[in-house]
Amino acid sequence: MSSATAVKITAGAPGAITVGEPAEPGLRAWRGLLRAHACLTKRLDAELERCHGLPMSSFEVLHHLARADAGRMRMRDLADHAQLSRSGLTRLVDRLERDGLLYRCSCDHDARGAYACLTAGGRKRLEAARETHLALVREQFISRFSAAQLAEMAAILERIAPSDSGC
Repeated sequence: MSSATAVKITAGAPGAITVGEPAEPGLRAWRGLLRAHACLTKRLDAELERCHGLPMSSFEVLHHLARADAGRMRMRDLADHAQLSRSGLTRLVDRLERDGLLYRCSCDHDARGAYACLTAGGRKRLEAARETHLALVREQFISRFSAAQLAEMAAILERIAPSDSGC
């Protein structure tokens, strides 16, 4: 249940936006960020699926496993890194396991946690998909900015979501 509360802003009050008025720069930036993310993610998802039979969410899970020690991660940590719910990750892991790209394993020193472990086939599929992913990111995103603009954008986005934190 949402804990948000409605705030009524009287027309003409400071901060009120009227119909037809250009949105303030902050809202334009916010909407632009959402639109750019949606468009780029949609393109990446379609291309990864077309070329490798691997949707973006699967690519992300395999990517995080490949970067983890010994190609394995605790399921709850993997869900956090891939920004998926635990139930969503469970369903995705089921599919990836059926495809032979990963398997569930247990930890020798902690029997409580379930782990996802990358297979050789999963690593091979990820490597092929990574080339497609990087080519599209370069074409659709990186090529549209200077090095200075990319550095500035990275610093700005780090203020919202530092790379060493979850969401």
